[in-house]
Amino acid sequence: MEQLAAIQEEIDEDTADGETARQELQQSAAELLEKWANRIRAMGAEVKGPWLVDFDSGAGYYCWKWPEEALEFFHGYDEGFTGRIPIQ
Repeated sequence: MEQLAAIQEEIDEDTADGETARQELQQSAAELLEKWANRIRAMGAEVKGPWLVDFDSGAGYYCWKWPEEALEFFHGYDEGFTGRIPIQ
């Protein structure tokens, strides 16, 4: 997360190297996100977006989104993120 924030900060700044530098930074960010996604998939979870992960329970998904500290939400297969409910 910190590495991606640093890259984004560089992208947001005006760089003397122009468009080539911006493209290289965007490529670095994409590679970093893909590396993270591959690590999450290796654990058997589904990556739904940057810092958004679903864990299939057989009845729906336990859902985690950064900066949540733990798995605190659940949603059915059809509800998606907007249908999340707190785990009791």
